Amino acid sequence: MAMEVSINPYESASMEDKIRWVIVYPAYLDAKKTQVEGRRIAKHKAVDVPQCSEIKDVCISQGLNAEIESKQYPREPARDNLHTGRVRVQLRKGDGSFVVPEITSRKDLYNKLCELIPKLKTRQGRGAEGGGTSGGGGTGSKKKKGKRR
Repeated sequence: MAMEVSINPYESASMEDKIRWVIVYPAYLDAKKTQVEGRRIAKHKAVDVPQCSEIKDVCISQGLNAEIESKQYPREPARDNLHTGRVRVQLRKGDGSFVVPEITSRKDLYNKLCELIPKLKTRQGRGAEGGGTSGGGGTGSKKKKGKRR
């Protein structure tokens, strides 16, 4: 009788092995993407153009282990360095308990990331610059129409 050999690396890996960590591509959280293009969160909760470094910073600030990997998202049509990268996040410890009790699933992680990325200091500068320049330019360029005679 032949012994069955398993080639699935997930079966023998413990929760601490990086192969079992959750993968987060920035496209999962991007408000400019459609669901077909890979967004996995509601559009009103999503973030404008999230970066891998921002995702990693938020994960580390929440007490999660995170690492950036230089991989390309398969659904991304642009093959440039701007859209390259993914983040591996550890949700469970070796004994199966959660690293952070409030984050127990991928959806919880995605929601927490979308909540905290806009609050980053690097994002605060972007929002102030964008809001100040768009508001003042529109009123000065309009001409008033005079009375017709």
